[in-house]
Parts: sequence; C-alpha cells; structure tokens
Amino acid sequence: MSSTKLWDKGFEPDRMIEEYTVGQDRELDMRLARYDVEGSLAHIAMLEKIGLLTREELETLTAGLREIAAEIEAGRFEIEPGTEDVHSEVELMLTRRLGDAGKKIHSGRSRNDQVLVDLKLFLRDELRQIAGAVRTLFDRLQELSERHKEVLMPGYTHLQIAMPSSFGLWFGAYAETLVDDMRLLAAAWHIANQNPLGSAAGYGSSFPLDRKMTTRLLGFDTIDYNVIYAQMGRGKTERVTAQALSSVAATLARLAMDNTMFLSQNFDFISYPAELTTGSSIMPHKKNPDVWELIRGKCNLIQGLPNQIAMMTTNLPCGYNRDLQLLKEVLFPAIAELRSCIHMAVYMLENLQVKEHILDDPKYDYLFSVEVVNNMVLNGVPFREAYKKVGIDIENGNFKAEKTVHHTHEGSIGNLCTDEISALMQQTLDKFHFDRVDRAETELVK
Repeated sequence: MSSTKLWDKGFEPDRMIEEYTVGQDRELDMRLARYDVEGSLAHIAMLEKIGLLTREELETLTAGLREIAAEIEAGRFEIEPGTEDVHSEVELMLTRRLGDAGKKIHSGRSRNDQVLVDLKLFLRDELRQIAGAVRTLFDRLQELSERHKEVLMPGYTHLQIAMPSSFGLWFGAYAETLVDDMRLLAAAWHIANQNPLGSAAGYGSSFPLDRKMTTRLLGFDTIDYNVIYAQMGRGKTERVTAQALSSVAATLARLAMDNTMFLSQNFDFISYPAELTTGSSIMPHKKNPDVWELIRGKCNLIQGLPNQIAMMTTNLPCGYNRDLQLLKEVLFPAIAELRSCIHMAVYMLENLQVKEHILDDPKYDYLFSVEVVNNMVLNGVPFREAYKKVGIDIENGNFKAEKTVHHTHEGSIGNLCTDEISALMQQTLDKFHFDRVDRAETELVK
C-alpha cells in the first residue's frame, strides 16, 4: 500500500501538520490494539450477515484478525512509523496479508465509531481491573478491622483528642468508604458498557447495519441508540470514568495521610518493617513513610483529572472534535497510576503493625470525658448538668477517667457490622455482569 492513512485521497499532508495532529496517538494506541481487533471481529461478522462480505471473506478476515490478536498478546504487534494509529495499522496488516478482502473491513464504519468502540471496550476492561484491585484493598481492610477490633486508639476532631476509637473502627471506615467508590466505578462501567458501533461519523449509515448483533457479540449491555448521542459519548465516558477514579483516589489519599501521621513519633500508633521505609542522608534515626507520601501525592493529582477532562470537553459542539484525542493523554496514565497506588497500599497494609495499650498514656484521659457524662446520664443526671459538671472537673484538674467503653449500636466500636458492609460490597460487585463480557470475548477471539 502506498498510503497508511484511512482517509487517503491521493495527497500527503504537510509533515509538521501530520506530526502535530498525530501527537501521542501511536504510543497510546498500543493499549487499544486488542480492543480494535475485537471491535473489527464483531463488525465483519455483522457485515457478512447483511451481505457486504461473503462467507469465505468473513472466514479469511476472521482468521487474519485472530492472528493479529495473537501477535498483540505475544507482544509482537507494533504501529509502524508513518502509520497514524492502531486502526490504520490493523487494516494495513490485513490488506497486505489478505489483499482486497482487507479493504472491505471498513464498510459501514467510520474511524469515529471505531475509536469509540475501542475506548468503550478499553475503559470497560480497565474499570473492571480497578474494581478488582479495590475489592482486594477492601478485603485487606476488613480483615485488619476484625483482627484489631479490640485494640483502642484515640479518635480526633480538629486534630484534637476527641473520643475513644479503635483500629477496627478505623480500618472499617475506609473499607465502607470503598463501597461508595465501587458504586461510582459500577456507574462508570455501565456507561462504558454501551455499544456505539454503527453510529459511523455520528450520522449513521445507509447500509442496513445490525447494531443489536454487534452489541451481543461484544458483550455490551445495550446500544448507544441515537447516533449523534453515541458520538457525544466521547468525552462523557472519559469524564465519568475520571470521576470514579477520583473517588477511589480521594479515599487512598486520605488513608495515606492517616498512615503518614500515625507513623510519626508524635502519634506512634503504627509501625512498618524498616525495609518498607526510607532513611535520611544526615539523620540516622529516620524511617520515612515515602510510599504513603507518594500515594498521597499521586492520588491528589488524580483527583484533578475530572477537572482536566471537563476543561477539554466544555462547550464543544455535538459531533466529533479533534480536541477529544487529547483525553487519552491524561486518562490512560492516570488509570495505570491509580492501579499501582492501590497495589502498593495493599502491600503496605499487609505489613502494618498496630500498637496496643496506646490509651494507657495519661494524656489520653480526656478521651473518656463523654463516657463519664453518659454514665452519669444513665444514672439519672440530666445530660446538660452532667456535661457541665465534667467540664468543671476538667478545668479544675479533678477529672477521673473511667477507661471502659461500652458501645453496642450498629457501626460503633463494639458492633462494627463487618458482615453487613461486606454484603454491600458484594451487592455492588454483582451489578457489573462480568460473566456476560467474558463469554463474548471468549467467543470472539477464541
């Protein structure tokens, strides 16, 4: 082939124009290669059904695409210099190997809906992997919560000692927060799990495309029905995905801050093996929580991702605009970064050691002031009178702590509701329908 561009009309663009418009597409598109092949396999099966391919051509193209899929899996696939993107490369390979049959693969399709379906398949898979990593982190936190539910620690408001807490309560809080994060991941996954293929350039096709067929073959839940809306999904899907990632990142950043703070000698609630910390070039006593600090910093950056995407997509007219190409440059690295942060958090928590008998220190006596007030109320003293008396005792130095805690209500120190929280997480995970996707992918690429 003389040209490696899907839009070739007999002329070559200015070199500077080409380099500027292609940008990082070749590098980033390597992550889409597998999904481009899957989308093409579904598309050609549909083309054969509506009579645009013969049975023989379908069999030849299917074998060719599965061969490319195997090369991608083995790490032998590459986008050649001068080839615009992964879509151009796959079609070029098919045409070189299969001749005219390869030139027919793009019938009834635009690069616009081809990119859309690749991105939907990619984001669907990436969100699934993030969800799996979040579940692993959730399970670790739940296990730690149950293991250390009897170990008390100080609770804080305004960074002032407030009331007794426990390591069980602390770990469990982050576990339940991840349930909400998983709900957002599920919402993003369902938005990604809609089929835009067949919308072409945003205005449909005069071919009698069977969009229900490609939806079924690719394991999508439903179709992006309106063809203009399907194109408007470019940017929206990325934005919703970014919001879900940002929610997970916010939880991780906060967990990282707690770990960093509690590891400080001023708190000294937890510890890590020396090999999981770093030292100082001048201070021999230092054991720095660099991993948690980096998790905090990276996750704070990820929390800015929805705004980045919003700034790139705000006030765009309907239909495709080249601005949307830039979304990959911020979203793809963020996905990889968040997954790495989750894995590192799990690894650190596997090695976390909690300190016992923290509250034996007299400086934590005031944590129990509310317990003293409540005990007086239980003995018939009006709450406001009990509160005032304990407050005066504290001011006069006469307060005597009663270091016992008896909390029984749901979600308290004595009733963590671990099983109920685990059930909420499982209910959320059950809504993803991963089995449907697995069956479709197996049938397509087997």
